[in-house]
Amino acid sequence: MARVVFTANLKRHIDCPPAEADGGTVREALEAVFRGNERLRGYVLDDQSALRRHMAVVVDGRPLRDRVHLSDPIAPTSAIYVLQALSGG
Repeated sequence: MARVVFTANLKRHIDCPPAEADGGTVREALEAVFRGNERLRGYVLDDQSALRRHMAVVVDGRPLRDRVHLSDPIAPTSAIYVLQALSGG
């Protein structure tokens, strides 16, 4: 199962412990995690089920390419990191 990890800055706002999830895409893995935490789903995804602008996902060290459908493929050994995108200067 893929490992889904939420960064510490997210944990300050919402309960999101690391989780193990089955799936062949980022969407499938995240939806498996969200089944037990609908509030987290609303924080990470918008009302169209796309990744919110202020969020970022890194899969096996690479930024998520498909922010709308979350169709990037994952392996059973993948590490998926979900974090808040930072901006400013």
